[in-house]
Amino acid sequence: VQLQASGGGLVQAGNSLRLSCAASGRTSDIYTVGWFRQAPGKEREFVARVVWSAYRTYYADSVKGRFTISRDNAKNTVYLQMNYLKPEDTAVYYCAVQKAYRALTTTPAFYDYWGQGTLVTVSS
Repeated sequence: VQLQASGGGLVQAGNSLRLSCAASGRTSDIYTVGWFRQAPGKEREFVARVVWSAYRTYYADSVKGRFTISRDNAKNTVYLQMNYLKPEDTAVYYCAVQKAYRALTTTPAFYDYWGQGTLVTVSS
């Protein structure tokens, strides 16, 4: 599975951005698609994920109520709608795929494929 993340940019606090993650290749292998982010000097952290077939969604507490993850099966694309952005949301955002169910769904090491990342910068 190959992943292409896009949609990052520079926005002011309070505004919105929508990230996209387009999957190609053996998309039938996708079980979960997750979004992670990594700020400078910090570890990569879980943001949100969607179970592909069941369309169940999960969020980190820090983004709950502001971010929405969704997917378009026909386009093999997952979106992350980010509203009410804060300066602390500034990071490189990555999408990633798990090929099968794993108990640890918020741990980057348990994801099998990664996109290249897209930078989101939120100014105050």
